[in-house]
Amino acid sequence: MKKLIFSFIFLTLSMTVFSQTEKYPVFKACDSSAISEISSCFNAQVKKAIISEFKIPENIKKENFKGNINIVFLVNTSGDFKVIYANSPYKELKEEVERVFTTLPKITPAKYNNHPVEMQFVFPLSIPLENSINEKIVKKDVVVKAIQTTQEIVEIISKNTLFPEHKSELNIPFTHAEYSSYDYYLNKGDNSHTAVKPYLYTEVTKYIDLDAQKNKLIKPKTTWFGKKLLNEHMAFVKGQNFWFTVNPGIDLQVGKDSEDINTFNNTRSIHINGAIGKKFSFSTTFYESQGRFANYINLYAESIKPDGGNPAIIPGRGIAKEFNSDAYDYPVAEAYLSYTPNKTFNFQFGNGKNFIGDGYRSLFLSDVASPYPFFKINTNFWKIKYTNLWMWMQDVRPELTVDGAYKQKFMAIHYLSWNATKKLNIGLFETVIWDDTNDRGFDVNYLNPLIFYTAAEFSTGSRAGNTLLGLSLKYKLKNISLYSQLILDEFRVGEITGSDGWWANKYGVQLGAKYHNAFNIDNLYLQAEYNAVRPYTYSHDELNLNYGHNNQPLAHLWGSNFKEAIGIARYIKNRWFANAKIVLGEKGFDFENGTDTFSYGGDVYEDNDNRASDYGNEIGQGNTAKVFIGDLQIGYLLNPATNLKLFGGFTFRDFNPDAPTDVFDKSNSTWISFGLKTDIFNWNFDF
Repeated sequence: MKKLIFSFIFLTLSMTVFSQTEKYPVFKACDSSAISEISSCFNAQVKKAIISEFKIPENIKKENFKGNINIVFLVNTSGDFKVIYANSPYKELKEEVERVFTTLPKITPAKYNNHPVEMQFVFPLSIPLENSINEKIVKKDVVVKAIQTTQEIVEIISKNTLFPEHKSELNIPFTHAEYSSYDYYLNKGDNSHTAVKPYLYTEVTKYIDLDAQKNKLIKPKTTWFGKKLLNEHMAFVKGQNFWFTVNPGIDLQVGKDSEDINTFNNTRSIHINGAIGKKFSFSTTFYESQGRFANYINLYAESIKPDGGNPAIIPGRGIAKEFNSDAYDYPVAEAYLSYTPNKTFNFQFGNGKNFIGDGYRSLFLSDVASPYPFFKINTNFWKIKYTNLWMWMQDVRPELTVDGAYKQKFMAIHYLSWNATKKLNIGLFETVIWDDTNDRGFDVNYLNPLIFYTAAEFSTGSRAGNTLLGLSLKYKLKNISLYSQLILDEFRVGEITGSDGWWANKYGVQLGAKYHNAFNIDNLYLQAEYNAVRPYTYSHDELNLNYGHNNQPLAHLWGSNFKEAIGIARYIKNRWFANAKIVLGEKGFDFENGTDTFSYGGDVYEDNDNRASDYGNEIGQGNTAKVFIGDLQIGYLLNPATNLKLFGGFTFRDFNPDAPTDVFDKSNSTWISFGLKTDIFNWNFDF
């Protein structure tokens, strides 16, 4: 009876009509088959190959075992077969299944929107083997979990029960490590828009079967605790037209730096994601944290402290209050609403971060500052993705604080991404920063999603705002993508062609390359990047019109007046991962020694009218510091649903300025840390 029920379920699933964009894997023997016959030819070839090779172990024969081995397997993007799971009470049968699948030939992989994708299948192999001739191999639109007891119970549940977010309009949490794996798929085949981050799940699932990727990592567990710890969301509620998940999050770290500081971080968080219908999604996260970090981070956090008595701003997180006299308490809240009425538009309103660029750093907009309120519109049509982003920022310095209230400012961004060819993508960037001068508030001129900001700024007064322009390029090779950015803050053509170092030639450049499956090693990712930004870029002579928020830069973490080279390597093997990074750079700081009070162009918050000279300006001028940072992290993914990771890290930093100050002192330090964290955002300490 069980066999009949099981077969009926899979026979029903096999009759599901696939999207026209989805194609089965193809055996060589099926090349000449009609498209409508590819799936049946695939099924026949798999059964033929398995049954002809399968050898029943002797002990199974002696016990006269009869029944099904439900084999869950996949064909990966290279066309190789891999067994994910085989539910059998006999170890010998599992081993034989794995052996047989190693003998299957490489075939043409499945395609989704003409991109190679992984596709999973279920084959209820019957013993005796002759009974398998009539069994159906079906595409795995279900997850099969077997509980091995004296009486086999097979529980079949919908895949989206485990990962409902994959079919939602939610953002995929942006971490460089996670997104580097997506880049490989998004940069295969026809060109795609990869600069504006975070991505929507529905954008990425056009190229990647995220369910298949995560299902490979699922560990068979029968206990509630085992499932929740290693495989699933902590709570998942689903109704007829809604769903939501609730997950606790943690970031528990302990460590020590070479300056004999015991470091720690203790973050507890709650994450709620959900959707109402197919078009509306929501997310909210609250973090409660205490921490003490390596000494160079503590010094920097205190150097950018806000007005009002709080001791620090934790880089990338937010304003902190004192905790136990030598540590910090820093709460953070993020949330957003996402609405996608059709295939063309997505609207988001929330409090969080955004990133524009294909590199590890961005010269346009990065995620190195604290979260901020924003409203975003993404428009997709033809070969275009057009992003409008409006943001509310604040300046927390004493000179702009009135009666305990921080000074507000506003930003608007346009970013046009155009897939000019199948290999070349061109991006055009512009932004304007303005504040409440003359009580004008949020200027309606900048609400226009199509207006050219430079013209709008000029029409409202030449000193009413600060505009920047940018150009980006991305070019795809087979497993390599090249990318670049050019940011223009202010320039004069006649001065650029000269060699006099005019101060207002304010621009930055980025050049980089990514290499996926490097040297034909699966899941080995290499990246090289060079960034250089001239002095005074992103700064302004009006106090509140700089390119910053909460005393932190909005673009590159180092601000301006620097050059750096970055090398990154990442490797993943099942749930294990390793990340390595080297940063080598040079940056010019101000002297801050009481005698020289000039700005040398490295601090985006400094008045650029207080410059040392109109001419002769060059990158690294002022209090020049040589910087070397080496970072290694090794860990294990505990739960693919929540991205919970166990890790150990080692950081070496050599910082050598010409004239040490209280904040930027000469140091040669190491920092060792271990922890358990829900890894859902970038946290940058490489400064």
